[in-house]
Order: sequence, then structure tokens, then C-alpha cells
Amino acid sequence: MCGFAGFTGYLENGEEVLTNMMNKIIHRGPDSAGQHIDGKAYMGFRRLSIIDLDNGSQPMYNEDRKIVITFNGEIYNHQDLRKDLIEKGHTFANNSDTEVLIHAYEEYGEDMLSKLRGMFAFVIWDSEKETIFAARDFFGIKPFYYAVVDGNLVYASEIKSILEYPGYKKAVNETALENYLTFQYSVLEETFFKGIYKLMPSHCLTFHNGELNIKRYWEPVFEADESVSLDDWVERIDSAMHDSVEHHKISDVEVGSFLSSGVDSSYVAAIFNGDKTFTVGFDYEKYNEIDYAKALSEKIKIDNYSKLVSSEEYWAAIPKIQYHMDEPLADPAAIALYFVSQTASKHVKVALSGEGADEFFGGYNIYREPHDLAGFQKLPYVLRKGLASCASALPFRFKGKNFLIRASKPVEERFIGNAFMFNEKERSRVLKNPTGKYNHTELTKPFYDKVKNQDDVTKMQYIDINFWLIGDILLKADKMSMAHSLEVRVPFLDREVFDVARHIPTKYKVNKQNTKYAMRMAAHRYLPDMVAEKKKLGFPVPIRIWLRDEKYYNVIKKAFHSEAANKYFNTDVLMQYLDEHKEGKADNSRKIWTVYMFLVWYEDFFGDTKQAA
Repeated sequence: MCGFAGFTGYLENGEEVLTNMMNKIIHRGPDSAGQHIDGKAYMGFRRLSIIDLDNGSQPMYNEDRKIVITFNGEIYNHQDLRKDLIEKGHTFANNSDTEVLIHAYEEYGEDMLSKLRGMFAFVIWDSEKETIFAARDFFGIKPFYYAVVDGNLVYASEIKSILEYPGYKKAVNETALENYLTFQYSVLEETFFKGIYKLMPSHCLTFHNGELNIKRYWEPVFEADESVSLDDWVERIDSAMHDSVEHHKISDVEVGSFLSSGVDSSYVAAIFNGDKTFTVGFDYEKYNEIDYAKALSEKIKIDNYSKLVSSEEYWAAIPKIQYHMDEPLADPAAIALYFVSQTASKHVKVALSGEGADEFFGGYNIYREPHDLAGFQKLPYVLRKGLASCASALPFRFKGKNFLIRASKPVEERFIGNAFMFNEKERSRVLKNPTGKYNHTELTKPFYDKVKNQDDVTKMQYIDINFWLIGDILLKADKMSMAHSLEVRVPFLDREVFDVARHIPTKYKVNKQNTKYAMRMAAHRYLPDMVAEKKKLGFPVPIRIWLRDEKYYNVIKKAFHSEAANKYFNTDVLMQYLDEHKEGKADNSRKIWTVYMFLVWYEDFFGDTKQAA
């Protein structure tokens, strides 16, 4: 596990530039550093030592040193691949998974990607071909950013490294801001920094003679198999999860596990046979999962380490957290992940976590909406549309108003993922200079088109895998853990687990009473009913309460009157949202938080006082 940074082309002070880029991500790899410089490629690496502690340093080379790699992640089937490659005549110098990638590239080229099981972002420089080959893992667990500057490829594990490259001129991407207001995360391939892009999950790139080519090498596909019984699905899920957890435990250092009160992390913790779990809670009764976690840890005979986060600690950490995030993220749970990672990093270098279970097995509460709307949607479309128009026109809120509006729309119009903050009309009102790009359905339509013959729940899962999982869930898991030099591994997000999940019929994922139905039954084998059947919460954070407190109201008020707020927003509209919330007239907490997180991020990267790493 590590961070990398680099660029192609010759720079007179290239070694100094590369070192500066590497220094920005020391937190990703505090154990050691390495560089490869040959006048045509500059490759830097920061290492967090997990596997083959003595010999796994990077950059790493093949036998004749013509191929060099920097790699962030873990390849869980590297031992099997190593055996195959040895049989094909390859010679290995160490036991690292990194060297397996080098020889797999030599043997298979781009086709190597189909053989990998793990989380990864890597860059290979083929000096004979003078070509960069890079790839990002199937689900987007590990990050990869790049820009083409003056005909050269500049890349890194974090955006802040690319900002150190002298040819790049920093500027805010206002189109990214506009769409962030709807999705609550950076949803476009172009980041909040103009000209800097994400390499998307299951994509690879080549760069040769100034020409960049990007392609998708894998696609998640759902194909329900109705011939398998519920009991058999439960058995298959449990078998796949045990196998995945065993592979995710491969390490030369101790592995712990995050633990909340929910079924996902509890299931992983119950079957991983480790010694330590880690939990955080907040100083409000309904927002504290510590008692749940301690009780489960006692039952499964694992030590639990917990931290109660005070309101003051939470708010004080926000600027540093947005700095580590690289782009604005308005998910309040990111800060909970920051503190649980901080707690875990005092005891272990690696922790397992429960991300991905909801997207694969149908766990989000919103996935029950197709069941809830089914009766109403039997009414003629014209009638439904008319009722929704009447409800929308009424200036006051009433019970059932949102139901009528949502029930009038097909899933393709009403669902963009687990967050929907500002609609196009609202963001045009709140922004000083709206660009009008893009309507949210323009972004999701190409993905809905790929699953047009699936049921609504499966469509929602597919959208979340391609949007919410990448832009929110995995972004914060990576950035918040690496801020504390902690490697987080996600056993649910495994190709073998997905190969089971993708065949499960919707009736065994979501019904009127439950979500993740079959997966919960598998978890029942190891967990008490109160945990296995617990409603999905995520990381509960008391944002709604804080924003009605005079102290934190004034913090937001000051931000809403800042120079940055006045540059991008109609501040009178922002204050209307804030005052309505404080007075209890509406729950605007998530909208307020979305704008505030952008303003904190802007101050970090464009303000007068920049955050230090």
C-alpha cells in the first residue's frame, strides 16, 4: 500500500519536482521512498510496508530493468499468479505482489487485468516502447488522477501531488461545482481542478508520443439466476465471503477490522478471526454505536477499541479532512471514518471494512421504494402526473407530498444514487453563475441504458456501483484511512463475491420488510438477531442538531458571508436555507453542509491560508 506520483518528458529540475510531488503524499507511505528517473519518465513512490517487508520497495524492475512499476494496492491472488508465471519461465527476485504485476505485463500485456483479484492502481513504464500503461481496479477502491500538461502525462494517487507540477495552472472547475451540488460529491471525470481527471474504475490507459488512450476493460453485469433456492444463495454468499476475507487477510502485519452496529462490518468482524475491532461514536445518544460494537465484540471474543468524538473535535478536524479528500465531499460520515481510521492506526496497519455490501446485495433503504410505489404506479400515468403537478404547485409541505412527486416519475428520473441535494432549479437559484451543465439525467442515462431490461432495484444498484460507490463511499474510505497511513481492505468488493451477488434474484435482495435479505441470512449464522436485522444507518452524524445550535450556526453564517461564498453563490439564498433550518421550518441540513464543505475545500486549496499536509 502506498502512494505514487510521476510524469513523462524531460524537466531540468525534474528530480526536485518529483520529490515535491512525493512529499505531498508522505501520509500514504511513511515507511520508505523511491524514484526512477531516466530523462523520459519520472516515477516516485511512497511505501506503507504490508507484504514482503524487506524486499517490496518500489519502483520495481524486471530482470533487465527495461520495465518499471509503481503500484498502490494489493493483489490477493498474487501467489497463484506467481506459480503460473514461474511455469511459463519467469524468474522472480522477491515475494511481493508488485513483481507479479511486472511479469504479468510481460506475459499478457493489457490482458493481465482480467487475471487480477484485488484493489489496485498502478503505472508501468515500458522504456523500450517508451509507453506508459496504467490501470485502476474493477470497483475504484484505489484512486488514480492524471493530467496532460504541455504534451506530457502527469499522474498521482492524490491531486495535491499534481498541483506541484510546474506546468499545471490551478483553476476551479465550475461545472464540477454545479454537479456536486446535486450529487454531494465530484461526479464528473474532470475533477474540481480544471484539466485534472480521474481514471475511472475498470479503466486502463496508455500514453505514447503524447497520445493518450483510455478504455474500459471490465463491466459489472447483473444476470439473475431464478433456478437457485434461497438456502443455496445463503450458502454461496457465506462461502464467498469466507474466501474473500481469508484472501483479504494476507499480510505480513496484523490486520484489524472496523465495527459499527450494522450488519456489514459486523459480519466481516465475526468471520475474520482477528484480535481487534475499532469503533467511533458521537456525544449524542442516537448517534453513538459504541455500546453495540462492544457488546458484539464481547460475544465474538474480540477486543474493541473505541473513541467518543466530541462536537468540538469533529468541527476542528473539518479543514484537514477536506484537504486530504482533494475534492469537496459533503458526506458527514467522512469525518467519522477519519476518526475510526485514526483510532485503528494506533494499533494496526491494516483494517477490514464493510463497504460494498449494500451495492452488491441490495442494502440501501431507498431500494425498497419500488415496492412502496408499486400500488400507486398502477394508476394511469396522466393521473399520476397530474397529482404530482398539483402537489408540487402547493407552497407548503404536507405528508405524502414527496411520495406523490416521486411516484409520478420512472426510476430513471427520480434516482441518481443515495444522495440528491439540489435539483437543477435549486442550484440555478443558489449559484451566482450557473453553467447549466449537466441535467442529472444526462449523466445517469448512459448507465441506465445498459440495464434498461432489468427491474428497478437492479437499475438502482447499477447506478450506485457506477456513481455513489465510486464518488462517495470509496473516496472517503481511501482518503480518510490513508490520512493516517492505514490500509483499508474491503472484502465485499471482491470479484468472486460480486460473481455471486450479480446472479441473486431481486426477491432475495429486497422485499417489503427487508433489504440485503439473503446476505442477512448468511450473517445470521454468526450474529445476534439485533445486529443481523438492524436497519441500515450508515455512520450516523448529528449534523441536523448542530446546525440549530447557535455556535455552529454562526460558524456556517460566517462561511456563507465569506469572499468565496460571495464569488460563487447568492449569499442571500444561502442564508435563507440556514435560517429556515435554525428556526425549524425545514430540514436543510444536507444542503447547507454541501455548500459549506465546498467553501472549506476552497479555502484549503485556493484561499489565503492553505492546509499543511
